[in-house]
Amino acid sequence: MPTEPPVPGNPPRPGRLGAGRLATYATAAAAPLTAVGGVMPIMYAVSGNTGAAFCFLVLTIVLAVFAVGYTAMSRYVPNPGAFSSYVAKGLGRAGAVSAAFVGLLAYNAIQIGLYGLAGAILADFAGVEFSLVLDWWIWALVAWAVVGLLGVLRWELSGTVVTVFLVLELLVLATLVVFAIANPAGGRTSATGLDPGSLSVAGLGAVLALGTISFVGVESAPAHRAEVTDPRRTVARATYLSVVATGTCYALCAWAFTVATGPENTSTVAAVAGPGLVADILARHGGAVLAVVAQALLGTAVLAALLAGHHAVARQLYGLGFERVLPARLGRVGVRTGAPVAASLVQTGLALVVLLVFAVTGRDPVTELFTWLGGVGAVGVLLLLTLTSVAVLHFFNSRPDSARARWQRLVAPTLATMGLSVLLVLLLADFGALLAPGTPAYLRGLLPGLVALVALAGLFWGLALRSSQPEIYARVGGGALEPAPAPVPAGGTRRAAAST
Repeated sequence: MPTEPPVPGNPPRPGRLGAGRLATYATAAAAPLTAVGGVMPIMYAVSGNTGAAFCFLVLTIVLAVFAVGYTAMSRYVPNPGAFSSYVAKGLGRAGAVSAAFVGLLAYNAIQIGLYGLAGAILADFAGVEFSLVLDWWIWALVAWAVVGLLGVLRWELSGTVVTVFLVLELLVLATLVVFAIANPAGGRTSATGLDPGSLSVAGLGAVLALGTISFVGVESAPAHRAEVTDPRRTVARATYLSVVATGTCYALCAWAFTVATGPENTSTVAAVAGPGLVADILARHGGAVLAVVAQALLGTAVLAALLAGHHAVARQLYGLGFERVLPARLGRVGVRTGAPVAASLVQTGLALVVLLVFAVTGRDPVTELFTWLGGVGAVGVLLLLTLTSVAVLHFFNSRPDSARARWQRLVAPTLATMGLSVLLVLLLADFGALLAPGTPAYLRGLLPGLVALVALAGLFWGLALRSSQPEIYARVGGGALEPAPAPVPAGGTRRAAAST
């Protein structure tokens, strides 16, 4: 998205976040229990690929290398939380509008797809624990109503609540890994899930797509740059820590699934258990109470992920409306709450339309709503990351005064661009692995093609703004090119002012 001004509210407080706390926020934004308990079983069920654990290690390495240039450039970008701000500085404003449109599509797709996952999880939990049997779409609409209301009120989880929930989620996942290792299927701990050869079989596209969206959120650390203790070091350290911690957690849990079920059985067991796979494994070795707690935490984790996704999309729409790239009404906020009400309502309305279409047509909430939209979101996210990496490379190497180390300005961005490009090509080549048997063949091209169409539409709109409304075009990705000057020491204000 283009540079978006902060939504009115409490201003950031410089110096309140250290690397550890910022990494905690970024890791929590990735919603690890949602990824492991909700996404991974679907990944195994849809793909039939047992190499998910190794795939997560590959994704972790690529994203860690990407973070080198990404965090180095963040201090030159007015809105370091928006990929399109990097594209604006490195590749131009028309490209930034294109990236903004792709971001809107990708994050909307992921957020709305999560409603299908939430509906399935809540329906299963209510049916098993309370004998309350309702269709998935009813629970999805309940979640939609809650998220829509909280979005208008601009309600967000406090830092303390986020930390507590993250600790509880990680405890559940640690217990899963311990139980799996202590009780391997067949009495033998298999390393098949970590074997690179496992990825060579069919289903790679599904593993890459669902693995990619599982990391969404870890890139959020630079958005808090104004609140950290040492912007030069804290943001980079927090991003590396978050990426590595999240990726390691995912790899261990993906491997634990294959150990607990046996690699040859993982796909079948996951297809039967669905998002209840974690609870099933914990119930078998730790008792029913532990399983209920895990499933309840999974439900709250998905709801929190839905709310976070809604806020992210609303902020993107707000920024585009504020800059007049999209209708100005989207840039308005509520008088009492300071929430981007118009943008929030647009996202809520779009989600409702999609939910109703899938419900009325009898589509499956997991193998269709979640996987189809998740696949679109994954293509969009990988494209955004690739464009951002290219922008970082061009930005640093087109400036004769760049004092950045060769690793930051050239080597890491080049490696990241190559790695991300390969992942994107592999995903596009095997996108059909995300689609269940019997799915219309044209969706293999149509769904990822939506990303290309939206990217082109954004590019043409950016070029149109450049020629017809240059004052608006000039604001896209705006802000000072150089980093903000260091604060003037106490007592030196007049001397500094006089020297300028």
